[in-house]
Amino acid sequence: MMVEQFLTHLQHEKRYSSHTIQSYRVDLLQFSDFMLKTFEAPLTEVKYVHVRDYIVFLMDQGLSSNSVSRKLSALRSFYKFLSREKKIDVNPMRLVKAPKVPKKLPVFVDDVRLDFLLDSEEIFDDSFSSVRDRLIIETLFGTGMRLAELLWLKDSDINFYDSTVRVLGKRNKERIIPIGKMLIDQLRAYLSLKTLQNFNNKTGRLIVTNKGADAYPEFVRRIVRHYLSYISTQDKKSPHVLRHSYATSLLNRGADLNAIKELLGHASLAATQVYTHNSVERLKTIYKQAHPKA
Repeated sequence: MMVEQFLTHLQHEKRYSSHTIQSYRVDLLQFSDFMLKTFEAPLTEVKYVHVRDYIVFLMDQGLSSNSVSRKLSALRSFYKFLSREKKIDVNPMRLVKAPKVPKKLPVFVDDVRLDFLLDSEEIFDDSFSSVRDRLIIETLFGTGMRLAELLWLKDSDINFYDSTVRVLGKRNKERIIPIGKMLIDQLRAYLSLKTLQNFNNKTGRLIVTNKGADAYPEFVRRIVRHYLSYISTQDKKSPHVLRHSYATSLLNRGADLNAIKELLGHASLAATQVYTHNSVERLKTIYKQAHPKA
């Protein structure tokens, strides 16, 4: 009961996405199952030592530090909620420290290679599916939006007069992203071609399948993987790689970090600062190649 109340709080007051809420539900039910089987205790009777044993249990299961930290984040939010609602006297997460997560640099594709891909007439043709696929790559790289944001995008969110796109981000936070002339032209061509298909799509979503249905996550992921394989041999070929490529490209060209933060829809500057590491590594490479004393 308390778990469902907490999830309702996340949905209506915090405006968390359905994906995040489902992840929290799984994490909390898993912890509840652990408590009942190991200590025969409900979630309202959890102590610090129980959480510590749970961390050991998760690590023994082979979970990465990143996965353990994510599960502890769910518990931390849950017990903060219970404490505020006065359902517990002591917050068991107060002294809990998550295992250290090694920092990973964002994976990105060099913009020169992406330009080569998008300009290739051998890879893309004039068919509806090809024009749509190219638009997906161009939009993700040209705006830095998240996969979920792309999927929720509607035709009406494109402002051709101002050359901007309205994006509904995490927690229903809206932002406006400027777009270039090339992307504007591709959007016009795509929308004209989509109209000719006579799809009976009532939602007005921008990206649709070959049959006119709303695009879904794996559909877009499959398209991105396919086309990035033409220009990249790296293992990771996801829509988020294009978001990283967008941010890295802006930073390498001197864009202000705060401006990049707003364009990406990050809640804090700390999330954006990870891209500075890629920029520093690039400068080191240039220095080693160009400086006689390197």
